[in-house]
Amino acid sequence: MADAVTEVLGCQQLLVGGKLVDAREGAVFETVNPATEEVLGVAADATAADMDDGIAAARAAFDTEAWSSDPALRARCIRQLRDALQSHAEELRALTVAEVGAPVMLTSGAHLEGPIADLGWAADLAESYEWTTDLGIGDTMGIASRRRIVREAAGVVGAITPWNFPHQINFAKLGPALAAGCAVVLKAAPDTPWCASTVGRIIAEETDIPPGIVNVITSSDHQLGAQLATDPRVDMVSFTGSTATGRSVMAAAALTLKRVFLELGGKSAFLVLDDADVAAACGFAAFSGIIHAGQGCAITTRILLPRRRFDEGVELMAATMASIGVGDPTDPATVCGPLISARQRDRVEGYLADAIDQGGSFACGGSRADRDQGFFIEPTLVVGVDNSATIAQEEVFGPVLVAIPHDGDDDAVRLANDSPYGLSGAVYGGDLDRAVGVAGRIRTGTVGVNGGLWYAADVPFGGYKQSGLGREMGVQGFEEYLETKAIAVPA
Repeated sequence: MADAVTEVLGCQQLLVGGKLVDAREGAVFETVNPATEEVLGVAADATAADMDDGIAAARAAFDTEAWSSDPALRARCIRQLRDALQSHAEELRALTVAEVGAPVMLTSGAHLEGPIADLGWAADLAESYEWTTDLGIGDTMGIASRRRIVREAAGVVGAITPWNFPHQINFAKLGPALAAGCAVVLKAAPDTPWCASTVGRIIAEETDIPPGIVNVITSSDHQLGAQLATDPRVDMVSFTGSTATGRSVMAAAALTLKRVFLELGGKSAFLVLDDADVAAACGFAAFSGIIHAGQGCAITTRILLPRRRFDEGVELMAATMASIGVGDPTDPATVCGPLISARQRDRVEGYLADAIDQGGSFACGGSRADRDQGFFIEPTLVVGVDNSATIAQEEVFGPVLVAIPHDGDDDAVRLANDSPYGLSGAVYGGDLDRAVGVAGRIRTGTVGVNGGLWYAADVPFGGYKQSGLGREMGVQGFEEYLETKAIAVPA
């Protein structure tokens, strides 16, 4: 591994009330490089008392600062944050590769540079959004009134984020929430604390964001985020993670009837139609399915192939996946790096064992990669199971695809929709209009057709069914952080 990566040092403190502070009890926990298994350093290990401090700071800042009523200030500070992050791009790049195990090639896009740039879109929206809508004069019970709709900040937001794309998800919550005028308590994932705490340091030292508007909490305790869902001082919870945890967040938030945004799991299907260029479709499906070791909720991991070309498609995908293999995330040629932890590697191996137990086999891969260190699993293609198999129904979060045959468009759509999830999907076909028509029948929040990429700051992202509630990014994602107020005065 390159020295520039192994020697990175992230912020070891919390951001609370505008100050960088140690955890109250002085506790720390280790953060580990998943490609080498070496300890990178430590982060502050917050407890419930530290989280209480963060919530109190956010509540006081929202209630007393001019932040929520001054969109010009918000836009200026968000751009200031974007610029500061860009000035630290190389430090953040090395940190991301080391702590997340993200292939360095991805840091020029969704793993770092893209999400930082997208903060500018949120700042622009703070300035251009129509905060007030005039409904004109209405007559109710003989009283003429002029009515208007006012949109205003939801209040204090508890943001709970995962480890797989920490910068993308942290900024997809921070940018819109801050642009809307909210105060935020960001609870970072225990596996990637430095990715959040270092941003907290930059906010504290290099921006004019008022103290308490952003608070960053790191902790080894996976359950600490539940405090954000139950505390009555928090007005909204924005959560990205597993569907099982999302259910718990929603149940906890119900106690105070706070609003929730949930971006949850996926088991997205890639439909190859019978008129498609199978080589192009399968190459794209194999490559996109194992990027960042398959650790993405919207990655298409169920590949639905025309039955008469199934063997051909499997052979093409297996050859592509085997040729890509796994690699050192510091190498610009690496597509598939390590899994985040030994725990996640063991979990993926459990799914592979289940696939064999349920009659499946491996067209490629199927085991740990032959490497001395790191949490690597070979890119794996499972065949021989139907759509009811565990490997086809549950989110694996590893470089594991399952290929299933279909008997035409209707059958492919049926299989795609036969899932508890509805996050994303893809369609590949020779006739573009036909492919778009099939895409319209898939019950998911996003669909790419013939390699089209929907991911962008202005595109709302979220799912149907058990893939979540609400949308992140786009105007719709921004409006998740707003309340609506109607005001009437005598005409």
